[in-house]
Amino acid sequence: MSTRILVPTDGSDSATAALKHVLDVADDREATVHLLNVADTNQPSLTRLGDDIVDVLEGEGNDIVSDAAAMAEDRGVSVVTTVVQGDPREVIAEHATADEFDLVAMGAHGRRGLGEYVLGSVTDHVVNRSAVPVLTVRAADEVSPTFPYTDILVPTDGSDHATAALELASTVAERHGAKLHLLSVVDELPEVIDAGSADLPEQLEENVQAVLDDAATTATRAGVTDVTTTIAAGSVSREVTAYADEEGVNLIVMGTHGHTGLDRHLLGSFTERVIRTSPVPVLTTQAHDDA
Repeated sequence: MSTRILVPTDGSDSATAALKHVLDVADDREATVHLLNVADTNQPSLTRLGDDIVDVLEGEGNDIVSDAAAMAEDRGVSVVTTVVQGDPREVIAEHATADEFDLVAMGAHGRRGLGEYVLGSVTDHVVNRSAVPVLTVRAADEVSPTFPYTDILVPTDGSDHATAALELASTVAERHGAKLHLLSVVDELPEVIDAGSADLPEQLEENVQAVLDDAATTATRAGVTDVTTTIAAGSVSREVTAYADEEGVNLIVMGTHGHTGLDRHLLGSFTERVIRTSPVPVLTTQAHDDA
């Protein structure tokens, strides 16, 4: 079965960065890219052109997907284009179903309508509700996506959503022969511990290492041959992005908490922060009930 990739685009720099990167992925997987532009019905868009009433946003959307389709066709990637009206957050999330797509690729920021930059909030919404994995890419000077992936980072705390991310990352790492970096960040230390200078308590370090060892075993069983584990203390988002930068990681895979996700022990509560600051693309997924 061929791979199907949904790429919502609003023509912004981040959306274009995401498209450029995902075209590498699509070319590797011989995938079909489905370009989607949502003409936001929350914004006034009708205007008179001569004797006709036209929808400015829908017309702009057609131009945006046409330009994006030309980029795909230049790469020899199969492409389909769609422009629809609605609330971008809801429409994209509704499109992102496992029956229709295998992956969603989005810019971390973007714009609505004729200039209001809000796609970041749209991306957050889709990341937490998509039934399929979401690949996000930032447009920034310090972000230079590379493909194929050689070093993949998975922050893990042993939660169900982190385990789902681990399983996805293991599949990607095995496919590309990539090194898998497993990182556990301790962000809540006893008050007597100075996170900046003191070592972790021995029992705490043993517990965290046990989580990493279990994760390494899972990855090895999935066929990953190069796995490394690291424990860090501090802010989760800061430690994750710093590790990615220092170790030459070119993809971060994280679990996200889904619809509510108020459990403070789940890494999902930090995922949005990583997406906004990551020096590399971030692939997110969440555990789903089988029922």
